[in-house]
Amino acid sequence: MRVALVGNQNSGKTSLFNVLTGSNQKVGNWPGVTIEKKEGVIAGEDIEIVDLPGIYSLSPYTEEEKVSVSFLLNEKYDVIVNVVDSLSMERSLYLSTELMELDAPIVLAFNMIDLLEKKNIKLKEKELSNLFCVPAVKISAKTKAGIGELIEIIKTQKTQKQRINIEIYDKIIEKELEFAENEEFGNNKRQKIISKIKDESTEGKDRFLELLQKLYGKDAAQIFAEQRYKFISAVLEKCLTRSSEQKNISEKIDKFVLSRWLALPLFVCVFSLIYFLSVGVVGSTISGFVQKGIVFVQDYFFDFLTKLGASNWAVSLVVHGVLAGVGAVLNFVPQLVIIFLCISLLETSGYMSRVAFIFDKIFRTIGLSGKSLIPFIVGSGCSVPAIMTTKTMENHIEKEKTTLLVPFIPCSAKLPVIALFASFFFPNHRVFFAISLYFFAILIIVFAAIVLKKFIYKDRNSSFISELPDYKIPNAKYVLRDVISKTKDFIFRAGTIIFFSSVVIWFLSSFGLNFCYGVSIDKSILSYIGRLFAWFFYPVLGSYSWAASVSAIQGLVAKEQVVSSLTVIAEVSSAGAIESIFASSALSFFSKSSAYAFVVFNLFSAPCIGAIGAMRTSLGSGKKTFVAVFSQIIFAWGLASLVRLFGTILWGVK
Repeated sequence: MRVALVGNQNSGKTSLFNVLTGSNQKVGNWPGVTIEKKEGVIAGEDIEIVDLPGIYSLSPYTEEEKVSVSFLLNEKYDVIVNVVDSLSMERSLYLSTELMELDAPIVLAFNMIDLLEKKNIKLKEKELSNLFCVPAVKISAKTKAGIGELIEIIKTQKTQKQRINIEIYDKIIEKELEFAENEEFGNNKRQKIISKIKDESTEGKDRFLELLQKLYGKDAAQIFAEQRYKFISAVLEKCLTRSSEQKNISEKIDKFVLSRWLALPLFVCVFSLIYFLSVGVVGSTISGFVQKGIVFVQDYFFDFLTKLGASNWAVSLVVHGVLAGVGAVLNFVPQLVIIFLCISLLETSGYMSRVAFIFDKIFRTIGLSGKSLIPFIVGSGCSVPAIMTTKTMENHIEKEKTTLLVPFIPCSAKLPVIALFASFFFPNHRVFFAISLYFFAILIIVFAAIVLKKFIYKDRNSSFISELPDYKIPNAKYVLRDVISKTKDFIFRAGTIIFFSSVVIWFLSSFGLNFCYGVSIDKSILSYIGRLFAWFFYPVLGSYSWAASVSAIQGLVAKEQVVSSLTVIAEVSSAGAIESIFASSALSFFSKSSAYAFVVFNLFSAPCIGAIGAMRTSLGSGKKTFVAVFSQIIFAWGLASLVRLFGTILWGVK
């Protein structure tokens, strides 16, 4: 007997495989792909177990999912053991309803049942078995509870070629499916039919599609998904019992968090609080201590190198180049840590899942769905992993739109730019300055999404269905590990790209065209390079500033490099500390309006080199990536120019 072990990722499927097979297992690769293949035999039984890569549905997107679906549709096996995550039953059973449309017997194994019962939730597996018309057993791969019963149930199953007779959909849909099955050939008839219907480019099912559109007014994939979840919810309502306390606590919180009138104001308050803590009192106070430490280190090395008799250019390289550039960015690490901490707490508590639910309706009107919110949330940390997360989005149009819009969200690398300009030009309103830019970014994303929907991408957006987890107290170890990981990643960038760039900027700003050290910065190599681009930034800055132009271009390498470049230029120009950046001869032209406009340009222009590379992977085309980057730069330039114009009217020229 050959058994296919199927389940969602992180459902405990592989743990169950290890318990069932023990040492009687072998590992290799699936034919044609470098994806691990696990097979084993239950000790003392003539039962072979094949552990398939985790999947969430029979619509594959990743290579791992394609392997699993291909096996289920094309290979020979006798029984499917569907491992269900007892802590996320609604999501896990979605796959179960799809597996029931295959011509194979199924056993539902509810794993981690011990953890479910600790939450005072009881599963009536016999009643659920009757409603699903398949055997169901409660197990725990960790404690090995129920494993013997599962093996006995597997042994009793016999290969069948008929689909499990269970009505999941509305009667009209079921009737149409039965009619279509009579005209279909081969195995897995219902699965083939539904797959064809969901693929709206397939010919020969126009009548069914027209009927679905007429009855429900939605795309086929969304209709089938909603019907499945409707069936699952009805089953779980009958088969799950919980203590009144467990059942009501999340529901009571959600009445407030998901309220029609309070959901969005609460979201605004939460993220305003995050910026108040990071950019405001707490973050700026800690950054002040860090800045003093950086100045101390600079002074120490200045004295140390001078006493050693080092040349002036060597002292300047270390103090005004490396330490000034890298230190300028490290100065803002405390503020980043606070943001990372707050976001991690919100994610692990379950609130972020609610945010995705809240924004789903809003996103749907602009051609996206709640699925797009996850990349945007990740993008608040870094655009590179945020863009990479779009690979899980099955709708390629929605995936491309999200890829283009994610770089607009203020990432951790942009926070130093925001914090620097806020502290100099809006010292009494720095929190409002930061918050205004964050929500301005949201408005721009909405505007850009509408433009993409109306004029470029006219395909319908996909459905978004997500199970809302219970609220829970965040795990301190997980949160700490998450914050440390993100902080280390940021500091690593500061110690590599910014180190190299700071040295280059120092060299170009310290040497003239004749490569003589100590020339006036206005006659440095850097100044001549900057003058080539100064005309482009004049509408943004209101001045032909070569220094600001060079710093903005450096932002294409790494956004935090903008601050580093400004600092190095100021250090070379006036040999002052970081707080005197905008008093230096090269940067003294900045006004409130040009400062705000300069930050806006850096927020919405093309992202860093790493993010551009991720965009190339996601879009799958160098041409599309070039067009996207060019469009983002022009859009940011036009937007920043308008901001300076209105800022000049509001604040004047100073």
